[in-house]
Amino acid sequence: MRRLLLLPLLLALGWSVPASAGPVDGLWLTDDRRGVVRIGPCGAHLCGWIARVLARGPGVPDRDVNNPEPRLRGRTLLGLPILSGFTAAGAGFTGGQAYDPQSGRSYTARLSPNADGSLTVTGCVLFICQSKRWTRLR
Repeated sequence: MRRLLLLPLLLALGWSVPASAGPVDGLWLTDDRRGVVRIGPCGAHLCGWIARVLARGPGVPDRDVNNPEPRLRGRTLLGLPILSGFTAAGAGFTGGQAYDPQSGRSYTARLSPNADGSLTVTGCVLFICQSKRWTRLR
């Protein structure tokens, strides 16, 4: 009860409340089966980080080598933030960014849970969009 009374005060002071992730919180296998992404709240938004890198072999980097910022190219892929800034909008999440470590590019994105339990991740540049279907692991 005390928390409920403090909530309006915290909001008035500019504090943020963690996003409720609901149906997309958890681990997701990417469409190309090369990685697993953990999606969950980060501050007032919803974010996603690389939880596992499944691709192996020669020529498969373990660092963010394609990042356009040279100072970030040494970051390990494990734990790398690739989804950020999403807010709930209807049944999905919008207003976020998706980072693709394979190309080093960031895209305006939205997340849409599907009736079959999968997740559609859509990234856009201007008016050109591409969607990928991720599978829930847990």
